[in-house]
Amino acid sequence: MFLIRRQVGKIAHSCEHWAGDLMYRVAIPSARRANGAGGSVQKTCKTLLIVAPADFVSECLVFAIEREFPSIAVEQVATLAEACEAFECPVSLILLDAGQLPDVAGHSERISHLHPGAQIMLIQEDGRHEVSIRDVVTARNVRGVLPMNLKLDVWLSVVRLVLRGGEYFPLSLFEPIIERRTTVATTFTEATAKPQAQADSDTDDFDELTDRELQILGMVARGLQNKLIAAALGLSEHTVKIHLHNIITKLGAHNRTEAAAIFHGRRGEAAGERDIGAGAIQAQLPLGV
Repeated sequence: MFLIRRQVGKIAHSCEHWAGDLMYRVAIPSARRANGAGGSVQKTCKTLLIVAPADFVSECLVFAIEREFPSIAVEQVATLAEACEAFECPVSLILLDAGQLPDVAGHSERISHLHPGAQIMLIQEDGRHEVSIRDVVTARNVRGVLPMNLKLDVWLSVVRLVLRGGEYFPLSLFEPIIERRTTVATTFTEATAKPQAQADSDTDDFDELTDRELQILGMVARGLQNKLIAAALGLSEHTVKIHLHNIITKLGAHNRTEAAAIFHGRRGEAAGERDIGAGAIQAQLPLGV
């Protein structure tokens, strides 16, 4: 009987110990992840460093970053000078306010020494600081530009891409280049167009184009390809092709180049009519006005 009671006591004690260990594991899983098998602390986290004014990145966005990337610790400083210090976890990515891009050159060596391997990505609020593609690609360790007006899931996906070594440059960064190339192409087209093509443009059905067709034709006239137009408007590439076919048919054009030339011609005529109207009004005003 004494032996039986002794064995029951050992079993009860083992159950209590097992239950206590289970409650410990459930209650503080972060401590289990932070400690190794021997109890030594393992620093496996990385730091995402935001260098921007305090009102640039909201607390909600910081929370979303840390929830999306559990191994990432978000730190915030106002300037690159403040970024030149050591952090508890190694810095793997620096999100830099685009307005501080000129300061990168002066702090690049210090940042490379303190945060080896850390990449820099510009964060740009719509209309706040404009940067050129030339400035971005010539800056040291800058891997792209991240607009702050993207949808949250897209924004986080871009961050994941850069954390894995990728690069991201929004289409808006290339628009000045596209505009210049479109201007050159349009000038060449207008100079070499045949008189018959000009006659056809006078009898086109430009006014019959729908709002969507006018929108797509305007993007075609800027030199954008179907894939980029589809991505910008949230359409499939096949739908864009159908719209473009209808546009060319209505305008009586032979291809997208002629359709774009008609668009620029009509826009030039509208601008000329506005200038003539303004001149007529000015001519009717009494002297000294």
